[in-house]
Amino acid sequence: MPSQLVCRPERDLPVAVLTVSGTLDRLTGDALGVAVRRSLAGQPVKLLLDVTRLRVADPIAFGTFGSVVCQTAEFPNVPIVVCGADPGTSAALAATPDCAGVEMAVDCEAALAEATTEPAPDTIRVRLRPVPEACRQVRNLVDQACARWQRTEFAATATLIATELVANVVRHAHTTMEFTLAVRDGRLTMAVRDGSRTMPRQLDPGLTDSGGRGLRLVRELSAAWGVLPITDGKIVWTHLIPALT
Repeated sequence: MPSQLVCRPERDLPVAVLTVSGTLDRLTGDALGVAVRRSLAGQPVKLLLDVTRLRVADPIAFGTFGSVVCQTAEFPNVPIVVCGADPGTSAALAATPDCAGVEMAVDCEAALAEATTEPAPDTIRVRLRPVPEACRQVRNLVDQACARWQRTEFAATATLIATELVANVVRHAHTTMEFTLAVRDGRLTMAVRDGSRTMPRQLDPGLTDSGGRGLRLVRELSAAWGVLPITDGKIVWTHLIPALT
């Protein structure tokens, strides 16, 4: 009999809860990855993964869990809390290198109560059309937000990166986009969600080439960045941290 895994979203924003039940193995790992990415796509304040009724079939499945869940824990500054795991599962996850940044909680209700009382990070979210004017709009938005949040140390770099992220959608994806800007734990996070499932490619342009440097610029100026594929497109995200003085 084939394995079955059920992933049911219980809450969306500001704190997302995803209940996972059934058997996790090499066959059902993809379904878990899709469900986690779908929950993260809304960019909640925190994602609680309720695994109270999850059975991990074999040690290889822990690697599956690490690859589809723990490696997304950095995106985009959304803490993931795995709650309700049995002692064996908790110990195995703690020993999985990819899961070092994932928080563990014994009781899911207590974890949810704690998460809902935490102060929400400063966040701005806007929808933009795929037109050149969107680049100017996002530059102004980021510059004004950094001033309002008294994080002007981010302004110059953040406006440059935001412009490149939005310009990439205008040039290549040609879809309406959602731009999110947030500050949490001293880090500034930006993310652009578009409706194209084509993954961005890092090019290696020559000295005389007029374009192709956008993602290289994002990579070099960011503390971390990445791409999260989702069912209806993708999210390109980036983190900035204050420069050391």
